[in-house]
Amino acid sequence: MTRPFRFGVNLLALESGEAWRTKCRRAEQLGYDVLMVPDHLGMPAPFPALVAAAEVTERPRLGTFVLNLGFWNPALLAREVATCDALTGGRLELGLGTGYVKTEHDSAGLPFGSPKERVDHLAYTVGELERLFGDPEQQPRPAQAPRPPLLLGGNGNRLLRLAARHADIAAFTGAAQAPGQPPGTMDLISPEALEERVAAYRGFAAEAGRPADGAELNYLIQVVADSGDRRATARDLGRYGPELSEEELLAHPALLLGSPQEMADQLRAHRERFGFSYFTVLEPNMEAFAPVIEELHGS
Repeated sequence: MTRPFRFGVNLLALESGEAWRTKCRRAEQLGYDVLMVPDHLGMPAPFPALVAAAEVTERPRLGTFVLNLGFWNPALLAREVATCDALTGGRLELGLGTGYVKTEHDSAGLPFGSPKERVDHLAYTVGELERLFGDPEQQPRPAQAPRPPLLLGGNGNRLLRLAARHADIAAFTGAAQAPGQPPGTMDLISPEALEERVAAYRGFAAEAGRPADGAELNYLIQVVADSGDRRATARDLGRYGPELSEEELLAHPALLLGSPQEMADQLRAHRERFGFSYFTVLEPNMEAFAPVIEELHGS
């Protein structure tokens, strides 16, 4: 069965309370299904920002995309999650990640573990949240039982295996650490490599006894460019994947290029090839992507 599209926007900037409320209302008007907030220093604190978004919208769900678990203790996180879900009327979707920007941890005076240590902490946190929300004595309680839908994002086998066992939504990065660059500098992997990562995830889901099509698959679009010349635009965006060919850039779900109708066709092709039905764009692309939502409404 083909899963219907959903569209999220990751909101990055907080100018003022009124500007935030206006932006959230606008995103709802444009047809976005999920209003999302990342977890980076210098950007809005996720949970109060989502509560404020809920106060001025009715339809969209609200997501963390994604929490940097290096900043969070599981017990304190459970309190935040339950409070936010209750205050938003059960609209929260909880996105968790390992964190990847070392300088943010340094600024916060927090340790930045090895990749293994960060995935270990993610796995521990997922287990603790399940334990806490499974305890009938736990307070406060989320509005959704037993917990809000869980999104886990990443690229490596350990994280994909964790997502296959626990997540309601699996988010794929489609990127890897750029060789010789500071930690957190990412280059796009090829569409073929991304396809292999999705296949690996499906294999891990089968091992866990979960249906291969049981979870929703998410992808973050990096660029939305309404362009009359897709090839020229792809060449201009080669910095996103220095090792990729022009054809690979054109076929990559991170780069959405062309007219709104061409972009809609690309998303249909990505859903067919990779299984992605839930796409997220960054706030600077919120308006540019709206005609694509209109093209795909209800499909």
